[in-house]
Amino acid sequence: MVSGVPPVPVPALRPEGAARLALGLMRLFDWGMDARALATFLGQVAEAGVRVLDTADIYGGGAVEPALGQAFRMDPGLRSRFRIVGKCGIRLPSSGSSKVRVKHYDTSRAHVTTQVEQTLRHLGTDHLDLLLLHRPDPLMDADELADTVAWLESAGKVRSFGVSNFRPAQVDLLQSRMSAPLVANQIEASLWRVDPLLDGTLDHAQRMGMRSMAWSPLGGGRRALPALAEVLQRQGEARGLSPSQVALAWLARHPAEVMPVLGTGRIERVKEGVAAMAHVLDREAWFELLEAATGHPVA
Repeated sequence: MVSGVPPVPVPALRPEGAARLALGLMRLFDWGMDARALATFLGQVAEAGVRVLDTADIYGGGAVEPALGQAFRMDPGLRSRFRIVGKCGIRLPSSGSSKVRVKHYDTSRAHVTTQVEQTLRHLGTDHLDLLLLHRPDPLMDADELADTVAWLESAGKVRSFGVSNFRPAQVDLLQSRMSAPLVANQIEASLWRVDPLLDGTLDHAQRMGMRSMAWSPLGGGRRALPALAEVLQRQGEARGLSPSQVALAWLARHPAEVMPVLGTGRIERVKEGVAAMAHVLDREAWFELLEAATGHPVA
């Protein structure tokens, strides 16, 4: 395989005219929607400008992907309005003929290809726009995985490939074996998780030309930082934004062009997110929020 693949555009994650946001479906069953309601909601999401759906084979204990497929069948034109990001590589404890005793990672050719085929059946589609390896696997055979990815791409089952929760060195290892570029790394990044901005993860993504997707961009409910809450509220009031919108605008300001993954079933929150990503924070406001998040000024 060829190393040093040059950066390329990421069409899988930036349909023309789309907002730089993804809708995350991990908590789909908390939204209380049947297939018809979900199809209607997804149509509204597309109209709002969000054209990327983020899912995984293990979400909802494996039930999210079939539910999404049911929504697509309710509206045959709906799937074509979105880029679909899927994930595989985590095996959860289960029973039955294929019993799994211990949660573990599996990036073998057999597991990855089986899970991709399953995802395509569940969604009723012939391809994924982007497949992410859900977690770095200590037993990953980079050559085997690279060959697996090449086969999936040549077969038209996966349009592009990336990773999730990988450190720069782990990205470099896999990329060194691949002839095509890794186009994304989905990481936890927010004002409540600033490490990727400071430990080289986002710098590395920029160098590689990879899209950084941010899961839990609003801290996943972790709001126990009084100083940060105060600054978010104050900056929001000065700009006519909610604190959550300010937090998203803070991510949007980073030159890595981070794509937040919003896990909401409310169209109002989706529209607020789209508006927030278009707002540009000035440099001092950005650093004031960083200081509130870390508890100290920069050196």
